[in-house]
Amino acid sequence: MEQKGHLGRVLALIEERGWSYTYNEEDGLGSIDFDYRGVPYHIWEFEDGERGVETNLRSGGRQEELLGDYETVLLDLMKEWY
Repeated sequence: MEQKGHLGRVLALIEERGWSYTYNEEDGLGSIDFDYRGVPYHIWEFEDGERGVETNLRSGGRQEELLGDYETVLLDLMKEWY
């Protein structure tokens, strides 16, 4: 699958791990929903002056915004799970 936006490495990790997911993209901004160990996770890319993501990866029930090199932060968080 061709990855657009800035979440290609995150999608590659999800696929490598065999986790089922949905990916949507609009206007070059991606959105990923997936489950890991029964917990639903969401990564929503946005651009509001600066590109970033809103996600609940760090704390399954609480959303937080990540800016800057957010893909590396997302990958680091996900790699802590295994």
